[in-house]
Amino acid sequence: MPTRNTGPRAAPAVSQSFLHTLVAEVLARAPALPHNCVSSVPETLGITLFTLGIALLGTALMLPFGLALAWLLARRAWPGKALVETLLALPLVLPPVATGLILLKLNGRRGPVGSFFHEALGLDLVFTWRALVLATAVMALPLFVRAARVAFEEVPSHLEEAARSLGASPWRVFAAITVPLAGRGLAAGLVLAFARALGEFGASVLVAGYIPGRTVTLALGIYHEVQLGHDDRALALVAVSATLAFAALWTAEHWLRRPGGARS
Repeated sequence: MPTRNTGPRAAPAVSQSFLHTLVAEVLARAPALPHNCVSSVPETLGITLFTLGIALLGTALMLPFGLALAWLLARRAWPGKALVETLLALPLVLPPVATGLILLKLNGRRGPVGSFFHEALGLDLVFTWRALVLATAVMALPLFVRAARVAFEEVPSHLEEAARSLGASPWRVFAAITVPLAGRGLAAGLVLAFARALGEFGASVLVAGYIPGRTVTLALGIYHEVQLGHDDRALALVAVSATLAFAALWTAEHWLRRPGGARS
């Protein structure tokens, strides 16, 4: 009486059948892929340029505050220093959506900051591109401050003292001595902050939302496309985001590994 073959010899047949099914599925979907990719190229380019602009503005917004805070933390001892250090580190450990909720409450029309801008200047902050700039600045600030503080601490203090003894003003000492000697670390920190701004999502989704043509960044676009089931478009945005992040991180490493820098 013939028996049914369920042993190892049946495995190749099952694998072959599975491969045929998989290939057929890929071939069935293949004609639609080029059209989807081509049709989304202008939209992807627009989102990419918008994200770059928001990241640049956010980095520029946090830069003066970051430089001042990093210098004060590196060069001065003052009451409440530990508290400020802790508050600066909070966005690194808090859930980004928690930071976004705080920003939403502060910058909404009924919030202390948002109400001032709305009543005095007629400007709304939340659910606009301004909210994206604010969110990216807040999330990028801790990274920059940590890198800039280390860079300032590595500058030999006796060089600054020598410049002051020759009559240089504090601003001149900072601009001519401190910043050039700390430049490598400052540049690396700036690039890291920019990379963080490029990938900001958690705070942005609460304070700016997803408004087509107004607040769509790469991170928000990826989330939206996945929600809609457009995985091919989401992967295209992921590829762009990963490329930009890799370039930023590589640049930061390049700056950190350059020969030179402050010497004691």
